[in-house]
Amino acid sequence: MSTIVVAGEVDFAPEKRDRALEGAKPLIDMALAERGCKHYAWTLDPHDAGRIHVFEEWESAEDLQAHLEAAPYQKMLAHLSGFDILKADTRKYRVECQEPVYGADGVATARFAVDGAPE
Repeated sequence: MSTIVVAGEVDFAPEKRDRALEGAKPLIDMALAERGCKHYAWTLDPHDAGRIHVFEEWESAEDLQAHLEAAPYQKMLAHLSGFDILKADTRKYRVECQEPVYGADGVATARFAVDGAPE
């Protein structure tokens, strides 16, 4: 079973962005309580006054699918639609391998030990 990561951006008019995220907090809290939800973070972009970054991590595709069919997700769509989304680009990734960025030696690496990189 692979971890699923959802990452993306949702753009609003700058004057609507903060209110859109503030009103979404109870729905984000509900998602965090769902089975298989490891992370569910929506954050303001410090460089783009209209952008919210989305990051979610799910234990499995089945858990993500259950979330997408659940009431909190449907309520989130309805909530965000009230703030006139300008653009939304979210992507899902199936994670087949996961390792820490920093090795036991304290050095950061982009290589994976399973690919023969020194541990």
